[in-house]
Amino acid sequence: MKLRELAERLRCRLEGPGDVEITRVAGIEHAQPGDLTFVANPRYHRFLDRTRASAVILAVGDASRAPCAVLRSDHPHLSFAQALRLFASDPPRPAGIDPRAFVAPDATIGPGVAVGPFAVIAEGAVVGARSVVHAHAVIGPGARVGEDCLIHAHVSIRERVRIGDRVVIQDGAVIGSDGFGFVKQPDGTHLKIPQLADVVIEDDVEIGANATVDRPAVGETRIRAGSKIDNLVQIGHGVSIGRNVLLAAQVGIAGSSIVEDDVVLAGQVGVSGHLRIGRGAAATAQSGIPNSVEPGALVSGYPAIPNREWLKASAVFRQLPALKKRIAELETRIAELEEKLAAWKNPPGR
Repeated sequence: MKLRELAERLRCRLEGPGDVEITRVAGIEHAQPGDLTFVANPRYHRFLDRTRASAVILAVGDASRAPCAVLRSDHPHLSFAQALRLFASDPPRPAGIDPRAFVAPDATIGPGVAVGPFAVIAEGAVVGARSVVHAHAVIGPGARVGEDCLIHAHVSIRERVRIGDRVVIQDGAVIGSDGFGFVKQPDGTHLKIPQLADVVIEDDVEIGANATVDRPAVGETRIRAGSKIDNLVQIGHGVSIGRNVLLAAQVGIAGSSIVEDDVVLAGQVGVSGHLRIGRGAAATAQSGIPNSVEPGALVSGYPAIPNREWLKASAVFRQLPALKKRIAELETRIAELEEKLAAWKNPPGR
């Protein structure tokens, strides 16, 4: 694609020759002639003067000098992502229903659906138009999958789960597994509470590999439209996830918590049960959240506290060994001074 055409499609301002041929998109450290790259983070500016890329996306107002053509963007990272989509080649799509798949006679399969080998679509299930169900995926009895969905290999969508349109579920995810619900009996054993309620995944959600979304005993577990969930995330029974939420890898959210719209939880954040994480709040990696979080707050650490306070506490924590040594020295000096003071007040022979 000519750089001029690419600039038009990305709505970027072109600085430099427009007839350069762009064949690939690459990171700035590895870009070669014919590649488009970008710089959005200041730490990568050091690679800019020696990049071999044919063009680079830079922010409007970025004064850095580039040895190649430049596309000026208000949002360089976004423009780079859009460029990747232009050059991406989708993997081959399965054609129709593989003869080795099992589709129940009363399942409803929309037009243009593709089903891979050894996939199972159980009794009463519905798969919407143009959706793809890859090998070994299981869509349980009465489950509903919307249109234009992509269900990767070994995904398990349990009974009566409802999936919206344009949902992507990566390999090995389990949607609708039993919530962790038990009650202790007088003899000390644990009685399982039947987990029979609904799980709803709304439109344009993506769920990562080996993530799990549990069903509750009553009510529902719901992930609202546009939310993106990374690999190995655990969403407990009865959890409500808002719109456009981002959950990074290994996040765990305990039962009945509410995560409002636009929340961002970084990797390995843990959220206790029955809490509310306010709209637009964010938690940095490995934070533990035992209490509700106000809208717009940025929290860190365990127990999670405002990020600025956590940064100050972290600085003190690193100095604890030196402070401990200093306190011991001061205690020794104080003891010596007290001995001298006692001797001065009570001289020998008084």
